[in-house]
Amino acid sequence: MDKTKIINGSSAQIIEINPELRNIGYADGININGSLNEEEKLEMIDKAAVKFGEFLDALGCDWKNDPNSKETPTRVAKAYVNDLWAGRYNEFPKITTFPNYEYDGIIFEGNIPIISMCSHHHQTIMGKAHIAYIPQINQEIIGLSKLNRIVEHYARRGAIQENLTVRIHDAINKIVENNKGVAVMIEASHNCVQCRGVGHQGTSMKTSKLTGEFIESNKTRNEFYEFIKS
Repeated sequence: MDKTKIINGSSAQIIEINPELRNIGYADGININGSLNEEEKLEMIDKAAVKFGEFLDALGCDWKNDPNSKETPTRVAKAYVNDLWAGRYNEFPKITTFPNYEYDGIIFEGNIPIISMCSHHHQTIMGKAHIAYIPQINQEIIGLSKLNRIVEHYARRGAIQENLTVRIHDAINKIVENNKGVAVMIEASHNCVQCRGVGHQGTSMKTSKLTGEFIESNKTRNEFYEFIKS
């Protein structure tokens, strides 16, 4: 369930949402046991390091005798828990919202960095997200940097780009109540395309999810795309 807290009696609020409750049949980009404290993270790192060492053994890698690789299982486990998949093991960030008394135009933030990992081959996805939403007057708007935090949280969970786009959109749509539209576009390069299989460099993938006026109004949709270009 959502948690809403009023801070110091003001109308600014911190909202925590639970985006994990998705009826898709499997745990997509989340830790099935929920967020972890620091002790639990260390325990997970230790267990994962042992298993990754076994993985290297299965590949015939003499990592235990190689000075460059003997700590690799621990390094990889730390990278997953603390960086690459950090969003899986941390709570959804607290999102501060503020009252909006006058503005009913587009709020846009572009070129938000994305570093993620594809679910298929566990290769990196690197690119940028462009986000826009249209608030209602006398409703709430999101603190600007919190859009970055939403993107970072979902990107650092690992997912296919299509699902990542939906997650970001749906979180903003839920936080900004009674909004008139939300738009998310992600453009990213995929290491699984560049370093394996077809091995093509310089390609990128674009995904988007638009709702509300961004779908219903050509003018609003075009304005969003013009913001991206500028």
